[in-house]
Order: sequence, then structure tokens, then C-alpha cells
Amino acid sequence: MVKRLLIFVFSIALVARAFGFQPPAGQGGFEPVTGLPPSEQISAAPLLIAAYAFVWVAVLFYLWTIWRRLNKVEQEMQALERRSHTR
Repeated sequence: MVKRLLIFVFSIALVARAFGFQPPAGQGGFEPVTGLPPSEQISAAPLLIAAYAFVWVAVLFYLWTIWRRLNKVEQEMQALERRSHTR
């Protein structure tokens, strides 16, 4: 199934290239938007800070969950070790 899908996508790409489908011509370069009213303008700093804060919180949460799971595994290993010594 996956092989057929890959062949189909590849053949569509070849056909598109053969017929010379090109994306429409874009601008020559970056052109900043000017003339926006002040109510429509947003400073980039708060968005950047929020993005970094979100990523750091997500990383710290992930590390905390790993730490908890490792503690559980360690406790289970100690319990198994105690059981094997009592037999």
C-alpha cells in the first residue's frame, strides 16, 4: 500500500515536471508591511518570550515525567531485589 502511494506521488511529480508546471512568480524579495494602524501592529518581543517560555515549560515537564518514571522503575527494581533475596 505504501509502495503504491510512493509510486503514485513520484509519478505525479514527474508529470508535473514534464509539463513544466511552475509556481507563480513571487516578489523579488522581502517587502515589509508599512502603513498599518497602531492597533494592528504587534511587537515581536512578547511573542518571542511567550514561545521560549512555552518551550522551556514543556522541556521541564518532560524531564520531570522522566524523573518520576525512573524513580518508579528504581523502586520496582529494589522490590524485585528484596524478593529475590528472601527466597
